[in-house]
Amino acid sequence: MKKLFLTLTSLITAGTILTACGGDDDTVTVGVNGSGVPVWEYMKDKAAEEDITIDIVEFADYVRPNQALADGEIDINAFQTVSYFDHFKEQHNLDLVPIGATYLAPMGLYSDKHDSPEDIPEGATITIDQEETNQGRALLLLEEAGLIGLADDFEGVGGPEYITENPLGLEFEQIQAAHAPRALPDVDAAVINNGVAREAGFSPLEDAIYIEGATADPYINIIAAQAERQDDETLLRVVELYQQEDVENYLLEAYNQSLIPMFVSLEELQDY
Repeated sequence: MKKLFLTLTSLITAGTILTACGGDDDTVTVGVNGSGVPVWEYMKDKAAEEDITIDIVEFADYVRPNQALADGEIDINAFQTVSYFDHFKEQHNLDLVPIGATYLAPMGLYSDKHDSPEDIPEGATITIDQEETNQGRALLLLEEAGLIGLADDFEGVGGPEYITENPLGLEFEQIQAAHAPRALPDVDAAVINNGVAREAGFSPLEDAIYIEGATADPYINIIAAQAERQDDETLLRVVELYQQEDVENYLLEAYNQSLIPMFVSLEELQDY
């Protein structure tokens, strides 16, 4: 198990959104994916003490939460890295902004067949996410693990075409992020998102044969809102409640140290 370097640096599930977004200043509807539900259940109880009602809407993919936010179906979402967010909103021309940082969820390399990256043989097959930003993140992880080399001008978005060194002749299979755990028996290794890994029953710090370290900083997770509501007092109060010590402790305990709280300022977030 590699040491984790702690650098400071759609389908909606059964149910209907009960409260119209924007219709009640003290109600905030948040869109999350499955792995994000527990902390927002905690936040729901915490916000209620200040008479803020949080309604949680769970999404089964990584596309609908941003579209739903842009369409006003939800007030905020909390499921994505700042890197993915910037790329997605540019591609889809969405007027969304980050309003707070939450945590870092290190990506890992997993294998049913090998105990470390050094054990991966010539011609091995490794799965990577087919989405560009997560795919680029996976390649950075594999470079950090010593398996490949990347072009000097690689900025974290793109695929195998940026690989300049592949001494083992590795093959890369591009799949949907959620399918990676099920692919493990059929490949040598899989790069799996933190949330997907935890939903599949893995403990990233214990089960990954290599976990993201120094390359992780651009992938801090965020809370996002519509640009026109970035100064909304209730939304910003929710961010403030999130970025407190009790939530930090909850994240560390509930997620078995697999999430690293990163409550950096919006100014610092821009540097990533």
